[in-house]
Amino acid sequence: MEGESHRHQRQPRDLRFLKMHGLGNDFVIVDARPGGEAMTPALARALGDRHRGVGFDQLAVIRNGAGVAAEIDFWNSDGSLADACGNATRCVARLLMTESGQTALDLRTGRGVLRAEDAGDGLTRVNMGPPVLDWQAVPLAREVDLDALPIETPLGVLPGAAGMGNPHCVFVVPDAEAVDLAALGPQVEHDPLYPERTNVEVVQILDRETIRMRVWERGGMITLACGSGACAAAVVTARRGLTGRGVTVRLDGGDLRIDWRDDGVWMTGPTTLVFEGRLSHEFLDALA
Repeated sequence: MEGESHRHQRQPRDLRFLKMHGLGNDFVIVDARPGGEAMTPALARALGDRHRGVGFDQLAVIRNGAGVAAEIDFWNSDGSLADACGNATRCVARLLMTESGQTALDLRTGRGVLRAEDAGDGLTRVNMGPPVLDWQAVPLAREVDLDALPIETPLGVLPGAAGMGNPHCVFVVPDAEAVDLAALGPQVEHDPLYPERTNVEVVQILDRETIRMRVWERGGMITLACGSGACAAAVVTARRGLTGRGVTVRLDGGDLRIDWRDDGVWMTGPTTLVFEGRLSHEFLDALA
């Protein structure tokens, strides 16, 4: 990834975008390769406003990159940057494979260089890399057992931790639907054990090859799907011996296939291009 100065330049005077989603996990995608359009925190926040902007779970900005098909910057709706977003990576991969006619390509993200492939039947898979299982790298505030974090909640179970380029806190519960995720999410997101805050997943084991997951994403929202969260949940349940290393993750927006292999955690699922748009000068001028 290039330095912060590249990302925080002047506001563009004209900006086209795509709206895509992966299982209802929705994204605004800006292709900054042609003219090098910049993204700023203020513009990311304005775009992310579902009432006065476009609205998204995550913003992905595609940039030219040496030795890869492209580089991707991920922005949260609060104007902060993120290193990883699995479903957005699949969406960008699908766009670039359609554009180039390739069936496999590499993308550089804050997570590193990720391999993406056409999985057939309209599905796209991405290798999200090995899970982060070192407490300092997740990151956590102190050394603890990653399979039994000392976080007390009304659920009465200790969660597990895994990093997938962003931090995750995974609770295995008897009934995922019964959890008040709107209350649990912000409580755990801001727990002192997670200095950079965390995504929060509640997971129900359906069988050794299938889990049900609901997710609270850091930044303050319940989303229909989270690719990195599904990867983290699969890693936590496999480490506890509750599932194998290949599972179907049933999310509010649909199913993802997760396979934890020797070379990383592979995620497979559908993507959808919803529409293309162009921001008005009036909208952009209001941010100047």
